[in-house]
Amino acid sequence: MTHKTLALAAALLATTALSVNAETLRWARAGDALTLDPHAQNEGPTSALAHQIMEPLVMRDMTGAIVPALATEWGPSEADPNVWVFKLREGVTYHDGAAFDSEDVKFSLDRAMTPDSDYKELLASVVEVRAPDPMTVEIVTNGPNPIMPNNLTNMFIMDKDWAEANNAVKVQDYEGGEDTFAAKNANGTGPYRLVSREPDVKTVLAINENYWGNGEFPMEVTEIVYTPIQNAATRVAALLSGEVDFIQDVPVQDLGRVASADGLDVRTAPQNRVIFFGMNQGDADLANDNVEGANPLADLRVRQAMSMAINRDAIKQVVMRGQSAPAGMISPPFVNGWNAEMDGASMTDVDRAKDLMADAGYGDGFSITLNCPNDRYINDEAICQAAVGMLAQIGITVNLDAKPKAQHFPLINTLETDFYMLGWGVPTYDSEYIFNFLVHTRDDKYGSWNGTRYSNPELDVKIEALASETDLPARDTMINEIWQVVQAEQLYIPIHHQVLNWGMKSNVQTVVAPDDTAKFKYFSFN
Repeated sequence: MTHKTLALAAALLATTALSVNAETLRWARAGDALTLDPHAQNEGPTSALAHQIMEPLVMRDMTGAIVPALATEWGPSEADPNVWVFKLREGVTYHDGAAFDSEDVKFSLDRAMTPDSDYKELLASVVEVRAPDPMTVEIVTNGPNPIMPNNLTNMFIMDKDWAEANNAVKVQDYEGGEDTFAAKNANGTGPYRLVSREPDVKTVLAINENYWGNGEFPMEVTEIVYTPIQNAATRVAALLSGEVDFIQDVPVQDLGRVASADGLDVRTAPQNRVIFFGMNQGDADLANDNVEGANPLADLRVRQAMSMAINRDAIKQVVMRGQSAPAGMISPPFVNGWNAEMDGASMTDVDRAKDLMADAGYGDGFSITLNCPNDRYINDEAICQAAVGMLAQIGITVNLDAKPKAQHFPLINTLETDFYMLGWGVPTYDSEYIFNFLVHTRDDKYGSWNGTRYSNPELDVKIEALASETDLPARDTMINEIWQVVQAEQLYIPIHHQVLNWGMKSNVQTVVAPDDTAKFKYFSFN
């Protein structure tokens, strides 16, 4: 049978099944997935949608534990400590009926290591991916990698033949504005198959009747209708009216209203995510300020002053209505390397901040543009608005430019912003992930989200060494040493750790996942 015939047969089968026993879940959140290309954008809502359609070798369940997905067994090779061996799940098929095997894994991991991939940092230590037989994959690393499985939980596997047939071998250049077949179409092995896709409007998924996990997971959600609703009031109104069943981001000002509504619940948990501001400290001059021939952000005293001007407790109480935890480092508490003393180090001291500004030669202040998303993080634009007023107290006039995330994130990736908001979750639960993306010098393998232009070759060597340090206490010491530099240099201005508030109909049964990724195969109804 051809791919097209198989796909049609699968669609008819699924439609018939749904008409007999359908349980539709109508899902909404503030922003849409940026793309369906599984390696183009390492971004929360993007990977959350991908997890319904595609699968990695290993994944995290709704509690955050690593569990088997397309691989059933894994571990370092007994013959060579530089090789991780993964035994693949047998009998798995893609949505179009094609068989899954090791060549698909090799193809996908090789693809994820290319320059346009937003996942390449996770595979920076990989030398080669081998497929010695159809059900075995070997990942060869530059020295023993103690946490390789942690790096693969969002590394989605594509069908090599499908990619080749649809001119989708190359990763979409999202920042460059490229549109590709893989950006709008998907053929995965996951629990749900793509039925229709209207970016920023609606995406419909239907149950994969041939899913390998049927019988192993509840699979009670048989259809998903995903609608991004940017406006907070409209999103809440849709939940209250019964238009949608589940929203991932109940606005903090509406928590009581939703929780008290008949037939609705709010379920809360700390999130594996920290919100912070990044600053361009590497360029000799800034494009988005009023200081000619100099970069005020290159001066440590200015960066420290800006951090001291931010009143995190006020943001927590006024903007977040108590739904945040002030942060002093850009690591969530879930992560190996998080340090309570560092995380409590941020202080508000406007008088000291003014002194630092004067010492740096900016006693009269300066003006600068702050780029901020308005549909990605909880109260993102409101946090930025609060920061505008706080920074004004030390003479910094901030011009706020808030945009949807689809326009905001490319500004960081293409180095067009000098001062910006970013949030960072850590799917590996290890500091190496933070360092690889946000601290390491930006090059072909590292630093794709490092918009600070910070470069420290000595620190880069230490960061890269983490990938092959198998003495875990020694590795933890190395991680702490790197954090000491990050903190001393005030690379970023940490704001707070997010708290998740999921709103849903009371009959929906699930736990709140710390990574804010709803995996609907685990959901059930009562």
